[in-house]
Amino acid sequence: MTVIDRETETALDASRDRYGRTVHHDAATAARTRRTQAALATYAIHLAEHGQQLLTAARSGLDHQPPAPHTEAWRDLLAALATSHTEITRTLTHPAGPGSTEQRQQHAAVWPHLAFWADYGSIAADLADQHHHPGPELSAEDKHRWTDQARAARRRAELEPIESWYAADGRLITLAYLVQDDTSTVIALAGDLDAVSGWEVIGHYDDELAAGRALPRAVPPGVLRPDATSRFNRPEPTPERPVQELLQEVVEARTASEVSEALLTAAQPGYEAGPLVRLEHLLDTAARFSYALDTVRGQQIGARLAALGRQLAFLTQEVHDAAEDLGATVGILPPHRTPAPPRTRSRPAVSTTPPTPPARSTATTRRA
Repeated sequence: MTVIDRETETALDASRDRYGRTVHHDAATAARTRRTQAALATYAIHLAEHGQQLLTAARSGLDHQPPAPHTEAWRDLLAALATSHTEITRTLTHPAGPGSTEQRQQHAAVWPHLAFWADYGSIAADLADQHHHPGPELSAEDKHRWTDQARAARRRAELEPIESWYAADGRLITLAYLVQDDTSTVIALAGDLDAVSGWEVIGHYDDELAAGRALPRAVPPGVLRPDATSRFNRPEPTPERPVQELLQEVVEARTASEVSEALLTAAQPGYEAGPLVRLEHLLDTAARFSYALDTVRGQQIGARLAALGRQLAFLTQEVHDAAEDLGATVGILPPHRTPAPPRTRSRPAVSTTPPTPPARSTATTRRA
């Protein structure tokens, strides 16, 4: 589906102007039709006959997991995937005529279900594969001893995290290198590593492969916005003026009003927001993501990003005010700032005979 989406986006980009507005609507419609047909064909090959079996295995895997806050949400997600599977197989069984109005309507109705499976079908596959039996954890005494060593290494900046995931019971598992006396050991910790307390070492291993065999499997990670649009069904991009173009407009400007217009575009809010406003939105969204990690470090970085967003909002307003003041000057560049002539080398006329190159001295002459 990612390959299909990449090819479709390439075709859709060709149907848009330089600012992202669709100008070739027939080409865009044809690209989306090819996208839906390719997705249906792929679904027919890989999931049409096996979708229900996969969902049954996923429900079985979920039934064997310990109770957790996300369990019921996953059940709802599997039910929604089952509904989408039914709609997709109905379309595959009763396709509309090629090029007909009914086909366009059918494609418009089935595409959200295809996108839903592309986004979250992997969750069903992960749940269906949750039959791994982890090895035993350390004893209470060993946990205490290894945790003390890990805390000491953390203070020395010699505890190097490798990766982290959530287990089925809701615990945050972190794999890390514990460095001691120029040797490193792979250890696993449960809990928030950045918290003052509340985390402990649950195992140590010869290498990362051995740790993967012994530790609880990762469950599917969450999403920032549960009701966000699909990555395969994104809304059409809003028109955008690139910073490089605005910069070039300033370089080529002759009057203050032209520069003022470029700055006002950069700080413009609303539907056609300028790059400064878009960057502010990016920082705010990244801050919400960092907060959503539910870790001490995530809260700290989220606060930094949120503060940067507020500073950028202030800066954007300052740019807007300065742009208006610049435009009010009705200024114009003085004529003494004349353009430099192009640095070109004169070429001989076509009828001109090239100069005779100087005679090259021979080795005998040089020795003489």
